[in-house]
Amino acid sequence: MFSICQRLVVSLSGLVLCAFAFAGETPAPRNAEVYIGWPNNGEVIEAGKPFRVWFGLRNMGVAPKDVKFPNTGHHHLLIDTPLPSMDEPIPSDRNHLHFGTGETETMIELPPGKHTLQLLMGDDKHIPHNPPVYSRKITITVK
Repeated sequence: MFSICQRLVVSLSGLVLCAFAFAGETPAPRNAEVYIGWPNNGEVIEAGKPFRVWFGLRNMGVAPKDVKFPNTGHHHLLIDTPLPSMDEPIPSDRNHLHFGTGETETMIELPPGKHTLQLLMGDDKHIPHNPPVYSRKITITVK
């Protein structure tokens, strides 16, 4: 069975089309890494009060929205949602928080229960880079 990427290569005869078909146009370093520094995966958070989430980034810089500078972008925190389309602007709603002034941490409050958190870098227009730079998804519990 062929993957969708392999089918594109076979049917379109071009690896470049496959590699870039589902990502934005702004290049990112291949070794760029974004991660959630805190909370840790599996962390139990006290309900009823805000908690800090801090963002880590390696091999890439942070720049605010509307500032186009090579190898930079800004953070988007995804809460209880899968990764969005990689070739369109990242949505802005309660599940997709934008940090367009270059913030590297935030305070959030979540209702009791299990929640997922994930970071996704966006370019100056909130579109994921090519290749996309996103963290692993972590799960926390608010009690």
